[in-house]
Amino acid sequence: MKVEITAIPDILLITPRVFGDQRGFFYESYNHQVFVEKTGLDLTFVQDNHSRSQKNVLRGLHYQIGKPQGKLVRALAGIIQDVAVDLRQSSPTFGKSVSYILSAENYQQLWIPAGFAHGFVVLSEIAEVSYKTTDYYAPSEERCLLWSDPELAISWQLDHPPVLSAKDAVGKLLKETELFA
Repeated sequence: MKVEITAIPDILLITPRVFGDQRGFFYESYNHQVFVEKTGLDLTFVQDNHSRSQKNVLRGLHYQIGKPQGKLVRALAGIIQDVAVDLRQSSPTFGKSVSYILSAENYQQLWIPAGFAHGFVVLSEIAEVSYKTTDYYAPSEERCLLWSDPELAISWQLDHPPVLSAKDAVGKLLKETELFA
């Protein structure tokens, strides 16, 4: 497993070792011992989530304020642009974001710690996304940061207007939303 530190050092891009031959491929998508050894993070994941979305579906930018979740995100099928925004007011990277292309072909995963908003847009016809979380989903704690907030200046790779849920369409601006200390 290869671990790369991103422009926001707490976010990690993880590339597993893939073994392939004429039959297909095999890789460990998660191995706790190797994850701890390579990242220095001894985490407990408590929930796995799986979504399937069509092209131009944009999900996010989501976070939980009272029960923050760290997320280990990967694309099982298709291609997504995955985005994380630092909402930790005490952080030198507060309000900054990182964006990576995750796909079934590159096998990469993005580790996003608690204190970040997370979202993605589907770039292929269909994408299936799986992510592990460090805390349980708590609907009363869920918040949504507006994906198109000009202050964030996220360069979404959209060729058409995104398909949004009602919740995501009315997310809050960074200057209006609840933040982490």
